[in-house]
Amino acid sequence: MKETELINDECMGLWYDPASKYVHHKIKKSLPKGAFEKLLSMGADYLEKYKMIKWLSDDSNVVAITKDDAEWGDKVWATRVIKAGFKYWAVVMPTSAMGSLQINRFVKEYREKGVTVEVFNSVDAAKAWLESK
Repeated sequence: MKETELINDECMGLWYDPASKYVHHKIKKSLPKGAFEKLLSMGADYLEKYKMIKWLSDDSNVVAITKDDAEWGDKVWATRVIKAGFKYWAVVMPTSAMGSLQINRFVKEYREKGVTVEVFNSVDAAKAWLESK
């Protein structure tokens, strides 16, 4: 898999691989206001542009997603990417207990929306699973 970098700063990273049909984001630390929406919106742009169906979330450093960001993700982002064909989500789980609880809730919600979701402890394992889809 050869990823193309879109964002890589102290807070977050975003890559895509049109050949393997996935978008990959990494949240490196708590995001300032607006950054979560920017990150996921740009990823959605590429998912739509290249007709991708897979997403890799490296959320290992997530402590918590704000309530506003979680609501935006559920109401706006999820609707958009599912309509675009999003089918497989590989999640690298947070190391923090609070982050894990929150991400586990999101995993359950997306499974109910029809997305196949698997959780991992490493990016390499998550990529290998996506590659098999």
